[in-house]
Amino acid sequence: MILPAWDDTSTKHGTKIRVALWLLSVVGEGNLFTKAQLRDAFPGVEQVDRRMRDLRPHGWQILTNKEDASLSPNELRFIKAGEEVWDPKKATASGDTLSNKQRMAVFAGDDFMCVVCGITGGEAYPESAHETAQLTVTRRPVESADGETVVQYVTECRRCKAGSSAGSVVSVSDLIEDIVTLDHDEREILASWVSRGRRQPSKVDQIWAEYRRLPADARRSITDHLKFTP
Repeated sequence: MILPAWDDTSTKHGTKIRVALWLLSVVGEGNLFTKAQLRDAFPGVEQVDRRMRDLRPHGWQILTNKEDASLSPNELRFIKAGEEVWDPKKATASGDTLSNKQRMAVFAGDDFMCVVCGITGGEAYPESAHETAQLTVTRRPVESADGETVVQYVTECRRCKAGSSAGSVVSVSDLIEDIVTLDHDEREILASWVSRGRRQPSKVDQIWAEYRRLPADARRSITDHLKFTP
């Protein structure tokens, strides 16, 4: 694939497109870069950081230290390119166009948990303690009861939205073997999740999700209460 030149200012490409081309041409997928390097590459361009963030609804995966605790506040990691935003035929954003209020309503409806893996925002992944979950809203086409296709908005962490699990490959046969080991009650719970197309959090899960949203001093009061609760 021959990419347009990221530093060719004679074209009609906007900053968002040029940043995408810079990431591919200069940084490369899987590599680190700093905010300073980004700004140096686009001198005099205001809000270049925001133009970079505008790539995320197009499927571009760019992690900060909020999602990857191994990064410093000034570092970012370019994980994977998304849509070819420089191509007008492929530049339609795949993300949502909801307002902040609407996104918060989606988060609240899903108990501030990823509907795929059940992780809460800011929580570390069990198998990757340095990586914390960041929640986002995903548009999903679903079939309604009358057979019509409608758009549903759901909460997902960025890892599940990207269809990635730290590079691991899910084996159907292994998954079936794991299902066989479940007892009757566990199989019933799993069957209900599969039927709904999402994980149904328990009361404890819901309380945990709410607890994660509390400030530190409020969390301490919950801790103290648990110590004295029989």
